[in-house]
Amino acid sequence: MEVSVLNIKGAETGRKVQLNDAVYGVTPNDHAIYLDVKLYLANQRQGTAKSKERSEMSGSTRKLGRQKGGGGARRGDINSPVLVGGARVFGPQPRDYGFKLNKKVRVLARKSALSYKAQENALMVVEDFTFEAPKTKSFIEVLNNLKIAGKKALFVLPGADKVVYLSARNIERVEMMPASALNTYKVLNADVVVMAESALAVIDGNLTK
Repeated sequence: MEVSVLNIKGAETGRKVQLNDAVYGVTPNDHAIYLDVKLYLANQRQGTAKSKERSEMSGSTRKLGRQKGGGGARRGDINSPVLVGGARVFGPQPRDYGFKLNKKVRVLARKSALSYKAQENALMVVEDFTFEAPKTKSFIEVLNNLKIAGKKALFVLPGADKVVYLSARNIERVEMMPASALNTYKVLNADVVVMAESALAVIDGNLTK
């Protein structure tokens, strides 16, 4: 699949790049995508929810009522889960929500997500660019030139570029990401994926090892 290379003014440079069919032309696997997105969202969870169990409560252990004849549950001491303010049975405990996912499945999921974007013509390639100084106005001009202002746009750069990142961070619905950190969730969550030309080689290297 060939894609025209644009500059940041939105004009064609006259050059085209051949997208790797092994990355952008695979048959998408929806189940692999589901698993990789599930793993990403699970890893975003802090897992710090905690409630006290009966052994962790402070309070008298004196038995409050007789064993039988009260007409209700045998509730025991003041920390009983039956009582208001008592302990919680099987409450949440700090935990890691992550799980193991094979590398081949993760790679397939990323290829599938990129292939979906390629099929939808939601993938753009621009020349490598940067700015002399961080300036939000300069990045807004880029969005307007590429005719993607107002869309959820994911810009994939070959590496970390602080000047470009600072220029874009205050713009709503725009996200910057180095090619090495590309993940399935971010690709699918964007309306359009804008690739810097040099980022293509990094992605090919990561997904076709």
